Amino acid sequence: MITLTLGLSESFCANIVSQYCAASDQKIYLGMTTYPKSPKEMTRGMIYFPRMLDKIRLHARGELHEDYHKNLGAQRAADGACCNFLRVNYADLRDRVLQGGTDEEILEWCFENGRRPNEGDLMIWNSFSSKLGWNDFATPRLEREKQKHGIADRTDIVTIPDLIDLDEGRKI
Repeated sequence: MITLTLGLSESFCANIVSQYCAASDQKIYLGMTTYPKSPKEMTRGMIYFPRMLDKIRLHARGELHEDYHKNLGAQRAADGACCNFLRVNYADLRDRVLQGGTDEEILEWCFENGRRPNEGDLMIWNSFSSKLGWNDFATPRLEREKQKHGIADRTDIVTIPDLIDLDEGRKI
């Protein structure tokens, strides 16, 4: 199981396991078929936001694997960073998501109840979120996780979002 410092926790899919895992005795969860959206997806030009909302919705329906639970809204995890960027409280956001609405409507709610980032703010957020683990404070953790799961030689996995997408069975 991959557990990252930022609170991202995922499990390799069967097709990834057979192709890339070095050890046959690694603990791997194969029963999960519903994953949150990719951390690379965007809503109105803002990366990661759709994934956070998807995790809230999946959790409410009982479809979010328990590996993800401890980091839902955690301040030192990606959800917390996103909420901090938008200046909204995670519990308030969760309540708003559970009332229903599209990702776009909920992002507008965040803008009205927190802050509305300008184009430059979004560029900084998107750069941070999309490149997390690439030559920054998270690089050692990314490299340890790659080593741990037998994919240290994968030169196409250079960011935390890349690792998550691989882990959840998406093409890199």
